[in-house]
Amino acid sequence: MTFPGENDNASASIFLPSAFHGEKLVEEVQAACQQMGRGGPVLAFVFVSVDWAPHLSELLEILRREGGVDNVVGCSGGGLIGIGQEIEQAPGCTMLLLRLPGTRLRRAEITSGDLEDVAKGAPLDMITGVSREDFSGWVTVANPMRLPTDLWLAAWNRDYSGLPLYGGLASSHGSEDPFLFTEEGRTDAAMLAVHFADGVRLGGVVSQGCRPIGEPYIVTRVNQNMLVTIGQRSAYEVLEEAFDSLDLADQFGAKGNIFAGLAISEYKDEFRRGDFLVRNILGGDPQAGVLAVGAFPRVGQTLQFQLRDRNAADEDLRLQCAAAQNRYGQPFAGLLFSCLGRGRNLFGDPHHDTAVVEDVFGRIPLSGFFCSGEIGPVGGQNFLHGYTAATVFFMHG
Repeated sequence: MTFPGENDNASASIFLPSAFHGEKLVEEVQAACQQMGRGGPVLAFVFVSVDWAPHLSELLEILRREGGVDNVVGCSGGGLIGIGQEIEQAPGCTMLLLRLPGTRLRRAEITSGDLEDVAKGAPLDMITGVSREDFSGWVTVANPMRLPTDLWLAAWNRDYSGLPLYGGLASSHGSEDPFLFTEEGRTDAAMLAVHFADGVRLGGVVSQGCRPIGEPYIVTRVNQNMLVTIGQRSAYEVLEEAFDSLDLADQFGAKGNIFAGLAISEYKDEFRRGDFLVRNILGGDPQAGVLAVGAFPRVGQTLQFQLRDRNAADEDLRLQCAAAQNRYGQPFAGLLFSCLGRGRNLFGDPHHDTAVVEDVFGRIPLSGFFCSGEIGPVGGQNFLHGYTAATVFFMHG
């Protein structure tokens, strides 16, 4: 569907850190639409705490009646994000309203049946209705209870090679199950994805929150997900060497926070942040000298160990955002998908990731949620991440 118009792209965000309050929501939607000016929003990304679930029909009716919003993509979140604000394990709602004249939007609702077809080799463009040659970008939310991420991402990277995909897996707090919803209410879809073409450009940041430690080496022997030798030495020995390269203060906090960084491309003279896919070290055997990692390394791939701590995560996000501003220019809106393991758990204080985005880009309309997995590209391929802040920015086309 295309939404023509004479006005420029416009956006507004709403952040309500409270239990459902219909009158307050009406006021916020009216104010947001007034801020956007003539034309109103055509698409809303909406994220809610699970205790808002009984009020979804009222929320969606308010968006239709007060905002004229007929297209909603939403999910539950164990924490919610707004402009300069983050709440965790607390009630609330946050949303990004977009008016996109001249932009072609296509929303795909991918079901479990669709995924069975994908497993049998069906191409994704037959399911989404978006041509492989229609180059632009996607934003997605998915239900982790229904989405086999390895199968889906392998098919996505095959059929939409080079197309960036940003998003996150729905989350919740307590014993409640996460859920997705559209303007029709809750949906059993495994995934909701919106394709943007013409009129708007997408750019983004995938900050894995690490800094390289030790030296980069070539993987020389593997057994499935087991690193056997790196640079012809035992993988465990190389890990110990990387740990010993840290100063005493960093060593104190490094336990459980060292990861494997696998280079996406070998065609670089020098490797920097953003060149590595960061994956967990699942275990190691000092006698056998092997390490198990949460990926399948390949012989000839460059590996460098990575340290994740609050300082590395802060520096990495700032550097990535500054690089994005230089690359894409100033956005008119953004969506931030941050890991449940970030926030207070990582930084000690609230509002860290949103504060960094504001420091770099100013107070742009921003919404998002704390995810049970973040989706974004590294080295031209899309991956599911953990402990990551994946941010998509909307720029004028």
